[in-house]
Amino acid sequence: MDFELSDEQVAIREMAVGFAAEAIAPHALEWDQNKHFPIDTLKAAAGLGMAAIYVREDIGGSGLTRLDAALIFEALSSGCPAVASFLSIHNMCAWIIDAYGSPEQRSQWLPAMTGMEMIASYCLTEPGHGSDAGNLATRAVRDGDHYILNGQKQFISGAGVSDLYIVMARTGGDGPKGISTFIVPKETPGLSFGASEKKMGWHAQPTRAVVFENVRVAAANRIAEEGQGFRIAMAALDGGRLNIAACSLGGAQAALDKAIAYMGERKAFGRKISDFQALQFRLADMATELEVARTFLWRAASALDAKSPEATRFCAMAKRFVTDAGFEVANQALQLHGGYGYLSEYGVEKIVRDLRVHQILEGTNEIMRVIIARALLGNR
Repeated sequence: MDFELSDEQVAIREMAVGFAAEAIAPHALEWDQNKHFPIDTLKAAAGLGMAAIYVREDIGGSGLTRLDAALIFEALSSGCPAVASFLSIHNMCAWIIDAYGSPEQRSQWLPAMTGMEMIASYCLTEPGHGSDAGNLATRAVRDGDHYILNGQKQFISGAGVSDLYIVMARTGGDGPKGISTFIVPKETPGLSFGASEKKMGWHAQPTRAVVFENVRVAAANRIAEEGQGFRIAMAALDGGRLNIAACSLGGAQAALDKAIAYMGERKAFGRKISDFQALQFRLADMATELEVARTFLWRAASALDAKSPEATRFCAMAKRFVTDAGFEVANQALQLHGGYGYLSEYGVEKIVRDLRVHQILEGTNEIMRVIIARALLGNR
């Protein structure tokens, strides 16, 4: 196995690192404090090909791999995990249309999505059906050349701002096989949004409920055949889990870097605290955890690129391990700052708040364990 990145991958990562350092990191604390959604910055990232990373090139995508995407999202998250995570969601929506959409759907929607002239949100989770997504209740009833949608989605990133909503709704009977996927434009009558959620972190992107009240959607906006929606949603989440893991990795690495810099300046008992061996050992463990996480994330991304039959299990493993490790390293970095880590100006507490939700979304880490166990036991 070759663990070295190619020259092209090194260039991709350096591009993303530079963008994060110049366009994201200097503003991250202000965006967090003001709950500002930096659409212009996201569009600037799109101009560098980061809004359609693994969308095919014939429609304006970058045509890169899942490993390339992991490098990009880790780099962007060093500037702000919340901003990078939203870009991951938009990429997931673009990929769904690219991978499963008709030629007409690809031509109609993707050119604007690749440049983020149109921003997209992913609508799967519901108030009563989070981890149990296969039993979602939002319903789409066929009415001639249209469907009538009724229901509600919860915890939707970008809701109220995004132009398009990729919606999973029930067109058939109970269970996963009764679910289909739809593209719903923001201006569709009957589509509305709940109040902005008050959250622990991820303040740089809005989170609201999406409500469907007799929303009339053209049948031409259904992606793939009826009953394929759950399979589409789960396939998208394989990649989404890699991306959110990469975002945890980038945020945690930034927190570790801040801790190393702080320890080289802070003195206690007449010595720099970086001279204390107990703290050196803690840094060593934190760096090791992140390197292990990075190595397995790349392994899982390579499996997804290769369409390995183990890809879903590896993606679940990577999401569980990397997001847990990332949060723990960020939390330890805060501890190494002492009381200063608790102050917003140092930026570490923001990273801790942002990374905490990564252990919950894209499938909770408890659900990741269920997926892994089922794979090991042969679905018995």
